[in-house]
Amino acid sequence: MKVRIGIGTGAATMDAPRLESLGDDLIELGFDSLWLPEVLTAPNVDPLVGLAWAGSHNPGLKLGTTMLLPGRNLVRLAKQTAVLDSLSNGRLLLTFVPGLPRGAERTAVGVPPDQRGIAIDEALPVLRRLWAGEQVSYHGPAGSFEDATISPLPVQRPLEAWLGGTAPAALRRCGRLADGWLPAMCTPEEVAEGRKVVDGAAEEAGRQISPEHFGVSIGYARQRLDDRVRDALRARSKGRPVEELVPVGLPALRELLERFIAVGFSKFVLRPLESPADWRDELERLASSVGDLQS
Repeated sequence: MKVRIGIGTGAATMDAPRLESLGDDLIELGFDSLWLPEVLTAPNVDPLVGLAWAGSHNPGLKLGTTMLLPGRNLVRLAKQTAVLDSLSNGRLLLTFVPGLPRGAERTAVGVPPDQRGIAIDEALPVLRRLWAGEQVSYHGPAGSFEDATISPLPVQRPLEAWLGGTAPAALRRCGRLADGWLPAMCTPEEVAEGRKVVDGAAEEAGRQISPEHFGVSIGYARQRLDDRVRDALRARSKGRPVEELVPVGLPALRELLERFIAVGFSKFVLRPLESPADWRDELERLASSVGDLQS
């Protein structure tokens, strides 16, 4: 099992020099990838634009994103991701998410929260066909078009698409459609049980997800969470203690990673919940604390 650790920027504001230096530091310190999220109403860069910038400056850096799938024009999305994978020579890592169901993001996505799962069900098979170079016609909940093809095609064949989520429907969807699972806000015990559902749904669909394609996105804090952050996390914790989901301090983060590895999860995206004043210092501390877990 190959353990790999990527770094996510969360909602941090990233200008061009900071993205460039962050990519340089990730490579120098031995991290696997840079991850930019997509939250339309947050003050962060668009992930495809930001990753294109970072990838052009850092030719050895893997480029990861948790990006929205509902509300997209499928042909445009297929082309954008294929072009980024082509220009980066196969370095794109894709995880699709339904989007946050609260605040301004609830309506900004353009698809009501209760319809986003259906949108993913419809969209992902269409994207796969377009990435494979097929001529595709589609009329359904995710759009309408005739005889569409894209070029260039992705370098990765196939271009893999992972999904997140921990709800029962999301787990079954992952098993039916995805190449990997990257949930967040969960415990090792929960992901171990969730993986059984994912693998079972994959088997029922006549497919298999690689054992190497199970990971977790982990938000962590270096010091005690302030009340504002704690309240925001509590709203997402589904009644579980925040301390079980968000490690505070690097020793607690390492312990949690070891527990996830022990239940067979090997790909991680670590996200500081508060943007570091000095990213280089943060990455050095992370490398000293958890970098040796990579194998």
